[in-house]
Amino acid sequence: MHTHNFVTYEEFGRRFFDVAVTEDRVAAAFAEIAGGEFEMGPMAQGPAGLAKVSAKVQIQQAIVRRNAGETLTFSIRIPLIIELLVDLRVDKQKFKVDGDIALRATARAAEPLLLVIDVAKPRPSDIAVHVTSKSVRGEIVRIIGGVDTEIRRFVAAYVADEIDSPASQRAKVIDVADAVASAWDV
Repeated sequence: MHTHNFVTYEEFGRRFFDVAVTEDRVAAAFAEIAGGEFEMGPMAQGPAGLAKVSAKVQIQQAIVRRNAGETLTFSIRIPLIIELLVDLRVDKQKFKVDGDIALRATARAAEPLLLVIDVAKPRPSDIAVHVTSKSVRGEIVRIIGGVDTEIRRFVAAYVADEIDSPASQRAKVIDVADAVASAWDV
């Protein structure tokens, strides 16, 4: 006498996704993808490249919200903190930036038996920043130099490159057949 309640393969597959692809697991995968900290610059900016811009960027732990529907999708928010230095040759302006990166991801099934977290690349409009400076001169540089826009553009490009990196590509794909084979080693 068995005590199992059998389900269809389709029901099993959906339940598998619900159990296997959790907010915590997706957040952990993004911790690998995002890295923790990186530096950029100095890069020439502005008219004739007169300004040199450098930054230290700290990427914080991702906050993930799962949306269950026909497909499992995820809204991901990754907070960031940036220390920005704009060297104008005459003086240097420091800026503090906090903000976040908004990403969208979808859990998909692929052949032969893969679980894939498909991440849409961010656009600059998916990056929110709040920039502050310690001086009036810094605020003028920020406004005239379009610092907020440049930060959003750079961060979006950086994250898009990280999404395409080989390490990120590996982190987004789980070979279910291999996982089952290693768990059920006969």
